[in-house]
Amino acid sequence: MRVVFLSPRYPNEMRQFTRGLAEVGATVLGVGDGAPDAELRHYMADYLEVPSLFDEADVIRRVRAWLRGRHVDHILANWEPLVITAARLRELFGIPGMSVDTVRGFRDKQLMKERVAAAGVRVPKSARAKSVDEVKAALEEIGYPAIVKPISGAGSADTYRIASPAGFDGIKPLLRHVDEVSVEEFITGEELTYDTLCIGGEPVYESVTQYLPNALEMRSQEWVSPIMISVRDLTQPHIQSGIELGRRVLKALNMGDGMTHMEWFRKPDGEVVFGEIACRPGGACVVDLMNYTSDIDLFREWARAVCWHAFEASPDRKYNVGIVFKRALGQGRISGIQGLTEYYQRYRPYIVEDTLLRPGAHRRDWKATLLSDGYIVVRHPDWHYARDMTFAAATGVQLYAS
Repeated sequence: MRVVFLSPRYPNEMRQFTRGLAEVGATVLGVGDGAPDAELRHYMADYLEVPSLFDEADVIRRVRAWLRGRHVDHILANWEPLVITAARLRELFGIPGMSVDTVRGFRDKQLMKERVAAAGVRVPKSARAKSVDEVKAALEEIGYPAIVKPISGAGSADTYRIASPAGFDGIKPLLRHVDEVSVEEFITGEELTYDTLCIGGEPVYESVTQYLPNALEMRSQEWVSPIMISVRDLTQPHIQSGIELGRRVLKALNMGDGMTHMEWFRKPDGEVVFGEIACRPGGACVVDLMNYTSDIDLFREWARAVCWHAFEASPDRKYNVGIVFKRALGQGRISGIQGLTEYYQRYRPYIVEDTLLRPGAHRRDWKATLLSDGYIVVRHPDWHYARDMTFAAATGVQLYAS
């Protein structure tokens, strides 16, 4: 089993997927735009370093020359900007896997909504726009408040809520570098995810995580300590409605093998609304939350699924798992942490990970990464206790920088 894996070293979790491939017996051929360290090289049989992974034509040309005369079974990517590149390479080499057209349905947010809506799934009203005039026209049709986001974006980058025509004037300069946007109805309600590992489009592992607050607020308000909590009990009616919606979306978009990350909304009246979906794993430690929820290794199980069409881990859900991302007050180096000692005294048995930056470390750019200045992960079988622990970390632990 010979697998070409694009970008095995970045983002950081791609290292774990590379490990997973090696551990299920695949011969890993990595392609990236930087030199791997010794630990990562241990999991790869060969590595092609390219000048830039974002120059698709150059990457395809270099990979084609590099693989000449070698048999390859799979070409894979788990990072959003590269899923189309992987699909183009598969088609070029005649390798099985999702086609470029199928992957476009997961990558192009407007096309995605059109295909999902055609299957009878409730989606936000939306329109594609390539100019200021087209955005204005779409806003007049859809109404305020609305969301403007890149057609092929990832996460909440370059995504803005517009409450009025004056609000649009304020964000126009911020969108100058974006070629095409989706203008969407703003949905009020709880925001959750539906994450899966699929074999032949059928989920073999499913998970739901709640955002507190919603993803856009997480990315736009520096003072917020974003929280995500995986839900242990998926049988709850309000959770099941989102899972059923997600399964319909997978069929509508013709999902194949691999992981998906979908966002959906539950409105105050109970209606569930599709947000968007990607044919790759969720970022910001979503896979780690699922691993802690079931005490499994989904990095390895993803590799087993895409290589051998098998899943050997237990899907049982043992815990609600919460992660709290922290952002320091001030700029420069971390100068102190308040409340962490007391937090440990109260919740030590349930803390499974702590990556908070310690004094002396440079503060990170909170706009560039949701991981911010580190995070705390906790878990507990009881939903309310898990939620209380995350809120205690959000409100009672504070980092300072100077």
